Amino acid sequence: MDRKALELTKQADNPNVARPGERVSRQAQKSEATVAALLLATQDLLLEIGYARLTTAAVAERAGVSRGALTHHFRSKEHLITTAIDSHLRAVIEGLSAFAETIDPETADTDTIVEYLWQMMSNGLFQLTMEYLPEARVNEDFREEITPVVKRFHAELERIWAIVAQRYHLPSDEAPVLINLTMCLIRGMVAQSIVRKDQPYFDRMLIEWKLLLKTHIRNVAQNRGAAG
Repeated sequence: MDRKALELTKQADNPNVARPGERVSRQAQKSEATVAALLLATQDLLLEIGYARLTTAAVAERAGVSRGALTHHFRSKEHLITTAIDSHLRAVIEGLSAFAETIDPETADTDTIVEYLWQMMSNGLFQLTMEYLPEARVNEDFREEITPVVKRFHAELERIWAIVAQRYHLPSDEAPVLINLTMCLIRGMVAQSIVRKDQPYFDRMLIEWKLLLKTHIRNVAQNRGAAG
């Protein structure tokens, strides 16, 4: 056996030496960890300093990786931010899907749904949205990248409200209106909370909206029953 073959045999017998497949696996794990760190750093910095002040250098520093590692995975600031928002929304969508699975069409309660949406939106989601919307308005390339991500999020919202429509026997076109009314109210509340730190004030608005929503749904259902 020549020296090279002997050396390869020794390496194969040594448990401390990674085999080719294992090296690839470790590299993939390291790459995934790097991407995850970059996306989390991007999300945090968007909330802390905003889109305009965010730089790829700052993201790399926060993530604890080199700028070369960042550019290896992301071709531009827009690509990085779009991917970070996509990652965040995917996590939110997973939560929405899990929440939707807990809703019984026979006993669906709009109060619980409104409360869930408020907690979801006020826990950083809409603050993040407010950072990228101005850029999406003026940057067509960025807008094209971010639009499919946002559409997936809204599709999951509509699935939840379709359950509400089923519960109360509402017309199929009523659920999208109700979800948009609710989300517009919540977005406005989150935006206002930036300059108004008054939790009782927002609690009161949520209570009023829950009552109005129930009244509206009941009236629509009754009118439909009367017409039928």
